[in-house]
Amino acid sequence: MRMLRVDPEHPEAAAIAEAAAVIRAGGLVAFPTETVYGLGAHALDERAVQRIYEAKGRPSYNPLIVHVADAAQAAELVTSWPPAADALARRFWPGPLTLVLPKRAVVPDAITAGLPAMALRVPAHPVALALLREAACPIAAPSANRFTELSPTTAQHVAKSLGDRVDVILDGGATSVGIESTVVDLGGPRPRVLRPGVISRAELEAVIGPLADDAQPTEGDAPRPAPGMVDRHYAPRARVLLFDAGSRDEALREATRVISGGQPVGALAFGSLPLEHVRIMPRDPRGYARRLYAELHALDDAGCALVLVERAPESAEWAGVRDRLERASR
Repeated sequence: MRMLRVDPEHPEAAAIAEAAAVIRAGGLVAFPTETVYGLGAHALDERAVQRIYEAKGRPSYNPLIVHVADAAQAAELVTSWPPAADALARRFWPGPLTLVLPKRAVVPDAITAGLPAMALRVPAHPVALALLREAACPIAAPSANRFTELSPTTAQHVAKSLGDRVDVILDGGATSVGIESTVVDLGGPRPRVLRPGVISRAELEAVIGPLADDAQPTEGDAPRPAPGMVDRHYAPRARVLLFDAGSRDEALREATRVISGGQPVGALAFGSLPLEHVRIMPRDPRGYARRLYAELHALDDAGCALVLVERAPESAEWAGVRDRLERASR
């Protein structure tokens, strides 16, 4: 594994050229996006795509997101580019939005877990965009971590999780969004959110009108590619216990039990708790998302066996954070 430090705003051409050559040759490159670090491979090279699954220990039924340099490249990979795709791409790309559309035959079935549609996005990170342009090919890139584990928001998280399973890591510093993209399926009668993120349902509906119920297919719909939808996902090594005002005392009793057994306990909360490893989290959803995985990585590094997490608010803007916390706690 080779670590290449790059300027996150103006990545050095030599490092990008080296990483792009690895991609074109069928290798694996971890690189920063605005959401999390991705584990990238040439999306049209089936053997390279299989290397992603092997490196992550990811089951073949879990599809991948393909990253492209612009909307024009995305449209070349799908059989239809409806007005909703054009409107959303104009508004949110580059950015943390993934669109699901019917794929062309040139896209390997391994990308979509054998399903007829694929997931696409244009990342909003100078390093990712430079790599895509230099490689001159679409890049499949799920999060650069072992399957179901915490997503990485720094190059050091990638190295800790994957080590020599990856050929090159482009270290562009910490990511700015912090959780994975919003995924929108455009293949049904009405667009539908398959995975929430920092782009909210209200923001999407302001562009393309009412959406179908989240992740609820209508009768006759085929299964859709939905990366990150397994029950337990985005999880630290520590057990995660969610609590609210009504269950706070019970959660603290469980923490006391674990501590009395000689194991550290951490917490993510909006206010103080009588524990050693407490991270006070922002009360705005984007600020919280930006810090979420980094704080959970830090609590894992501190050896915490249990992490108490105060439940996020129920408002729509917090849907992406709530989704990650619920899956981490299963």
